Amino acid sequence: MSKREAILRYGLIIKKLRKHSATFKEISDFLAFESELHAYNFNISKRTFHRDIDDIRVIYNIDIQYDMSLKVYFIDYEEKGDANQRLIEAFDTLNAFSFLDNYSRYISFEKRNSQGTENLHGLLHAIKNSLNIKFIYKKYWENEQSLRKCEPLALKEFKNRWYLIAKDIKDDIIKSFALDRIHNIEITNKHFTPPRNFDVNEYYKYTFGIIGSHGKKPEEIILSFNLIQGKYIKSLPLHETQKIITDTEEKLDISLKLVITYDFIMEILSFGENVKVIKPANLINEMKNIYINCLKQY
Repeated sequence: MSKREAILRYGLIIKKLRKHSATFKEISDFLAFESELHAYNFNISKRTFHRDIDDIRVIYNIDIQYDMSLKVYFIDYEEKGDANQRLIEAFDTLNAFSFLDNYSRYISFEKRNSQGTENLHGLLHAIKNSLNIKFIYKKYWENEQSLRKCEPLALKEFKNRWYLIAKDIKDDIIKSFALDRIHNIEITNKHFTPPRNFDVNEYYKYTFGIIGSHGKKPEEIILSFNLIQGKYIKSLPLHETQKIITDTEEKLDISLKLVITYDFIMEILSFGENVKVIKPANLINEMKNIYINCLKQY
């Protein structure tokens, strides 16, 4: 049996169990059907199936369990939470490509530069083991590069970019560094003591994007969207604090509890005339000033 068949079979098993739990016979029948459909041999014994379960756990970090009372296999989602959903999405992409020999004929990829994801493994190792790191960093708005020495604390994703959250040893301030601007990473053997009770999700709990709150308190923000844009906002909330205030055939009003940052203002601007800031007054004034300066460009 080829490695390609094994990898494709793993994908089919996960696909079957994502829909609902199943007995071994139901899984076996599904694999037999897919064998005929794709002209592969996905048929396996129960012993091989159990080896597949172990391989799937190691390769994809997807845990398949057996319910003794119902005599069915199922995917255990409980422990991994949001991370599991991202792993499943990544698996979906990989599995879809596996069935195509020349997928460039069927898929149009977004043209973009490297995101620096090749550094994820090393950075996670440094974060987990509290090891100081050094790297060369170049800001988007500066031409010069600088050597940074940091205590890595976490990784964060925002708008399809990955960021390193780390304490800059030079000024003892927690900062974010875009991975695609980081070069020549060196993981040292010097250990550091992480900030007590630091939790990246708590750190960004009341902020939008990658800019931290820096000690500022969150404010209640009320935004009003027109009907069409409101449908998108309901299906893909701006932030976990989002609550619906008014939902009619004409508009959608939502409230958010956030620290107002540059990232959040840029997000509001991206909606153009489809959104209106209702509250707070300081954000309304900020938006007015921005639009006045925009008009001066024309």
